[in-house]
Amino acid sequence: MEKTEKDSATATDKPKVNYRGIKAMPFIIGNETFEKLGTTGTSNNLLVYLTTVFNMKSITATNLVNVFNGTCNFATLIGAFFSDTYFGRYKTLGFASISSFLGMVLVTLTAAVSKLHPPACDSSESGTCPGPTPWQMAFLLSGLGLMVVGAGGIRPCNLAFGADQFNPETESGKRGISSFFNWYYFTFTFAMIISLTVIVYVQSDVSWAWGLAIPAFMMFLSCVTFFIGTRIYVKVKPEGSPITSVIQVIVAAVRKRQLKQPEQPWISLFNHIPKKTINSKLSYTDQFRFLNKAAILTPEDKINLDGSAANAWKLCSLQKVEEIKCLIRVVPIWAAGIIYNVAMVQQQTYVVFQALQSNRRFGNTSFNIPAASFGIFNMIGLTIWIPIYDRIIVPWLQRYTKKEGGITLLQKMSIGMVLAIVTMVISAIVEDRRRALALSNPIGIDSKRGAISSLSTMWLIPQLTLIGISEAFTIIALIEFYYKQFPENMRSIAGSFTFIGLALSSYLSSLLISVVHKITEGAPTGEWLPEDLNKGKLDYFYYLVAALEVLNLGYFIVCANWYKYKESGINTPEVRMEKMQSENPLV
Repeated sequence: MEKTEKDSATATDKPKVNYRGIKAMPFIIGNETFEKLGTTGTSNNLLVYLTTVFNMKSITATNLVNVFNGTCNFATLIGAFFSDTYFGRYKTLGFASISSFLGMVLVTLTAAVSKLHPPACDSSESGTCPGPTPWQMAFLLSGLGLMVVGAGGIRPCNLAFGADQFNPETESGKRGISSFFNWYYFTFTFAMIISLTVIVYVQSDVSWAWGLAIPAFMMFLSCVTFFIGTRIYVKVKPEGSPITSVIQVIVAAVRKRQLKQPEQPWISLFNHIPKKTINSKLSYTDQFRFLNKAAILTPEDKINLDGSAANAWKLCSLQKVEEIKCLIRVVPIWAAGIIYNVAMVQQQTYVVFQALQSNRRFGNTSFNIPAASFGIFNMIGLTIWIPIYDRIIVPWLQRYTKKEGGITLLQKMSIGMVLAIVTMVISAIVEDRRRALALSNPIGIDSKRGAISSLSTMWLIPQLTLIGISEAFTIIALIEFYYKQFPENMRSIAGSFTFIGLALSSYLSSLLISVVHKITEGAPTGEWLPEDLNKGKLDYFYYLVAALEVLNLGYFIVCANWYKYKESGINTPEVRMEKMQSENPLV
């Protein structure tokens, strides 16, 4: 085998890369499946764990979960930076997997060892619920912190590392990459379903220690599976972070801020394009013209023999400037996605509390559906809608619009945003009915939260399914949008953009909850978000989020009309004249 590799290496100018995509896929997919079972199995029911075992108040637990989820997603940018700049995806994934496993072990110990969590609440009417000690909280946060490190390394690298195992220049390699993506999303859905049913049931109805030990063991299997395949993996070496290019353009533009803009920048600006670049050649755009000054060639600027700038901190090519413009243009759309995700966050947090104070009996049986399991309907809505949309609706739309995909990516996002508004209105109506029945016709009393409503939790299914369909439009479109609109060498950052947006959504949701809680605490109408939802006005909070989503939709439409899609090619005056008519991506 070694001899064959040496012979092949001498036959080509490029280093020999021994792609073993099909052989490596079982290890990659196995690692992904076990990792998702571990992480989702631990985090999906974390809200219930904090309120029942650690005796936290609903507000405190919700904010902690939002901060934890937000930090996990925000850490992906740091993980992508270290992976692209220093360690490469293999080492980053290996280190992150071990960190995630250790974090899950610590969280499991908080449930298994009695001294690591507060004693149970007193069952008497005047009973108290002692909160966690600083030592217990420190131990819990240490476990969650290690899981944050794991998520920061795994999430931005796992898809790209799997794709690295296939040769992108061959048809079989391209088919393999497509197959890997399909298997990746299948395992994600599979892991979510198992976590929201089997694992959540064990945690809530059998034992928290066993329920958290199972995901930890799954993560251990993920690590083992990952390292078993080490010898056959393609390990792409890091080539440096494209973030440096962003900073260089800004610095060069600031240094030349006193220079005058040229009349025909697409002709006169410095525009050296390296032969080995993986980025497509971009057209000149009039937006963010200040950055064009980074490409103004002055007598002081020196040029290397290959045509590149001797000092990239003083002179940047027009190509590099346009690449940075692509990044900046995406930011307003990305910001709209942050506000949109606030509606999704509510369907992952307060819906759990609604379920806890509703009739969770399954039919006429005595079995109570775990509150956290209702998140599965989000996944069901998403997975059922995607094939219907892709196989039936898209071909029908394409016949009328003559556009690839039937409608533009920005149009897809706007549809999802409208569905999010409808979801929050339905959520408010259902909550109003749940509270009314809890006050007039309760079926029991929860010693910590209050009366249990006779309204079946099945009434929560429509809003959860609808937000799943909304996610199929907006989130998937956003991921594709980032992938297509970012320069090719920034696609690791593009992958991180989704998670960073989710992180900021979690932080924003936490801030919104805290502000509403503080403002309404002494209001004449009563507190909106108390421990006992029957004494609050959660439906008012849902209407508030719906109003926020309406404002966000208006902002998004303005940004979408302003946005210019990335285009390749030379932007000559004739071509630019043909594009003078304003583009409206929503039309």
